[in-house]
Amino acid sequence: MERILIVDDDSNINTMMREALEKEGFACGQAFSGTEATLLLAAENFDLVLLDLTLPGKSGECVLQEIRKKGGLPVIVVSAKDDLDSKVDVLSIGADDYVTKPFEIKEVVARIRVQLRKRGSGQETTGVISFGGLEIDPEHFTVTADGAEVPTLTRQEYRILELLVQHPTRVFSKDAIYEYAWQEPYIGETKTLDVHMSNLRKKLKAASERDYIETIWGIGYRMKK
Repeated sequence: MERILIVDDDSNINTMMREALEKEGFACGQAFSGTEATLLLAAENFDLVLLDLTLPGKSGECVLQEIRKKGGLPVIVVSAKDDLDSKVDVLSIGADDYVTKPFEIKEVVARIRVQLRKRGSGQETTGVISFGGLEIDPEHFTVTADGAEVPTLTRQEYRILELLVQHPTRVFSKDAIYEYAWQEPYIGETKTLDVHMSNLRKKLKAASERDYIETIWGIGYRMKK
């Protein structure tokens, strides 16, 4: 039985989600602050986190960053913040999905099942992948550049790099990269991908002065020779 951690300081919403998810066959843990969420995540195992952003103790963004430092646990943000910049910001630091309040619980359940299918589908590559001084270790979710550890990547940044390194001579279009990294259809909105690509390049450069990713203008990206 998959275990979901619900993190929301609104007790009515938190309990409503728990009751609905338990009817769908999930086991649930509940946290009502960012600090409580951190303690539960350290003490227990969960398969996915539903995370509000506005929390007492620690913000949802801080909790998300702590989760990403430890690996690829799926996180769906459930927030009243509905502007594009807020969504892009949390997706860029590692959220796997974003649901805006108020929401239909059926939609949340559907999105949970999508993330759990992705996690259990075996789509993650196994074995160290290397190219031109880069080494990607899928088992430990780490990347090194010329022997130096790259700052922790978000799930999408990791998958972007994984795709490019596995096919270093191929030029990938933005839609192909998006569909691989997010595992959903590309609908033409480029800002989210552009932010992730920019952050990925900055993190690689923090570990090594080399430029690893090349922009092929009008086409897409590939690894730099």
